[in-house]
Amino acid sequence: MGASLPLLCNPVRVLIIPGLNNSGPDHWQTWLGTQYRDSRRVQQTDWAHPELATWSEQIERTVQRSRPGTIWVAVAHSFGCLALAHHLDKVSARRADGTGTDSRIHAALLVAPADPVKFDVVHRLPQTGLGIPSLMIGSENDPWMPLERAQSWARIWGSKFLNLGQAGHINAESGHGAWPLARFKVDELIRDQYRQRRLAQVSLLDLHYAV
Repeated sequence: MGASLPLLCNPVRVLIIPGLNNSGPDHWQTWLGTQYRDSRRVQQTDWAHPELATWSEQIERTVQRSRPGTIWVAVAHSFGCLALAHHLDKVSARRADGTGTDSRIHAALLVAPADPVKFDVVHRLPQTGLGIPSLMIGSENDPWMPLERAQSWARIWGSKFLNLGQAGHINAESGHGAWPLARFKVDELIRDQYRQRRLAQVSLLDLHYAV
């Protein structure tokens, strides 16, 4: 009798990636982190002075400290979205030249991304898809990013886009504390990851019994 196949039971965890000045106690990201038992927040040394490469490296350090095989669904806000995009671009470049593997981040929710023009980082961000399923949520009156520019970045990165209307910067100041929509969208991304794991398991079993 052949050896049994391992079950694809890698955990799917939520990675919170705040933006400038971190997300305070009344921010929806802080609330969202309490909704998932094994969630983790990326910590930055200097929250007041965002630097793209430094913040991107902190994302990598955080995911690399997790158990091998852990699958992350990232939830980024504001400048955190730019740091995440930069991280994914670096991972893609390393994979392309054979010096690295796929990111442990398998899906992302990008909320109210900061305008790369404001931070002079347009040339340092990916100009093609992020390489993972993603949803961007933007606002018609976000002071940190015009709606049309957010939609343009969503197209560049291959992200689905949801217009939240007159929602400001989608933070505590705009009234987004406990935010069930964020939980709903993250749950969708998590379910998609488990669905993909199950399909992969079925494919492995089919191959096993065909031999």
